[in-house]
Amino acid sequence: MDLLEVKNISKTYGNGEAAVHALKNVTFSVPKGEFVAIVGESGSGKSTLLNLIGALDTPTSGKVFIDGKDIFSMKERNLTVFRRRNIGFIFQSFNLIPELTVEQNIIFPVLLDYQKPDKKHLEELLTVLNLKERRSHLPSQLSGGQQQRAAIGRALLTRPALILADEPTGNLDSQNTSEVISLLKEASRLYEQTIVMITHSQSIAQTADRILRVSDGRVTDFGRCRE
Repeated sequence: MDLLEVKNISKTYGNGEAAVHALKNVTFSVPKGEFVAIVGESGSGKSTLLNLIGALDTPTSGKVFIDGKDIFSMKERNLTVFRRRNIGFIFQSFNLIPELTVEQNIIFPVLLDYQKPDKKHLEELLTVLNLKERRSHLPSQLSGGQQQRAAIGRALLTRPALILADEPTGNLDSQNTSEVISLLKEASRLYEQTIVMITHSQSIAQTADRILRVSDGRVTDFGRCRE
């Protein structure tokens, strides 16, 4: 079953001679539980693609289905709730709230949704992420790798069907990069979550199940990296 379906997505910025065609009729699908890497040069359109999948931007034309739901047919309020509950975001810059502790940052999206965090799942994540001893620390008291693990925990706590990661290892050294990628792969396996990750690194891309390359606004599917 395909968790994500992208159908004939196009995105154009500007008009007339000044128009920039960031994406051109992009179509692909991702089965539930698959870990997909998106690669491409700067300016190729890969970040635009990720933003459209995550409903952080709207397409000029085309559709995106997540778990069978046409997300751009939803009213804005319904889309906001759907995105919060079904999509987890991991960014290169971590985007942690500096005044909140690790635990508070992780549970923040749940509180924002007026829900109570699943304490058992929280403890499980803190253990998997090796953050139990850092749960009361502020982001400024953490290493870069620990901050990114906290950001991953925040993305995973609501058990979203889809995780979107934009260069999640861009600010990390090689050891922390390896740990973060392993955590994402483990999340995909443990929680059957679909992960779409942008990366500039070919070696990191090779750890995914499948590689998509974006070039000049078009997507080429390089197929599965391994069976």
